[in-house]
Amino acid sequence: MDSKQNTLYVASLAKGLRLLRAFDEGNTELSLSELAQRSGLDKSATQRLANTLHMEGMLDKDPDTRRFRPSHAWLQLAYAYYWSDPLVGQAIPKLIDLAQELGETVNLAEMSGDHIVYVSRLPCKRTYFAATIIGRRLPALSTSAGRAILSTYPEHERNAAIDSWPIKVFTPGTTTDRTEIRRSVEQAVHDGFAISTGQMILNEIGVASPIIGHDGRAHAAVQCSVSAHTWSREKIEQHILPALQDTANAISPSFQPYRSGGLGSSDPA
Repeated sequence: MDSKQNTLYVASLAKGLRLLRAFDEGNTELSLSELAQRSGLDKSATQRLANTLHMEGMLDKDPDTRRFRPSHAWLQLAYAYYWSDPLVGQAIPKLIDLAQELGETVNLAEMSGDHIVYVSRLPCKRTYFAATIIGRRLPALSTSAGRAILSTYPEHERNAAIDSWPIKVFTPGTTTDRTEIRRSVEQAVHDGFAISTGQMILNEIGVASPIIGHDGRAHAAVQCSVSAHTWSREKIEQHILPALQDTANAISPSFQPYRSGGLGSSDPA
């Protein structure tokens, strides 16, 4: 539903949320003018909203530079989310076992609209800092997890997603050809898993197995990232994939999304 036609829609609250969304990994501290530019709000509204959010404890403000940054309150919200998401509690013990068995990076990804979000990340020794942080949001079409999840959708939904969902270039190897992406997703339909190479990081291979709910549709996936310098597709299918699929299958029977529209649905109530 168009927000302008929804009588329950609170525009001022939405503007405040737009301000919060201005922060990301490349914009951790912002001035009022930068907040206004990134949020698309005028400077007067930005000033009122930023100071309100500061007074409510959602933003910290440097007394010298007067720049804003996210506060610890964001961690409190994440803490509440993890208690509310049934999948995380069910999956974590199995993911720990998998990470210890493989000795490689293991992630739990959930579908969020046309993106995936990493809700749990168990790094290995070679993992760099950015790849350990939960909450990273990536275009679903560019990830093995997103393609694995999408492969469980009905054909007409898969095709609509492949035709319209966003694609972002991260490396010279990121696939932008939607025909090639469609081929990869359809291969995942046939195989029951998805493998991608060099999409997010050069020389990194991602392999993902969908976690299928009671409705036969996946809303999440178990994903493993390995180095292309030490792993081939043949070795991955022989040594990693069986354990990955066993873990996803072990989670699947107890998993049932509680949100109408699936996990991460952005549909208004």
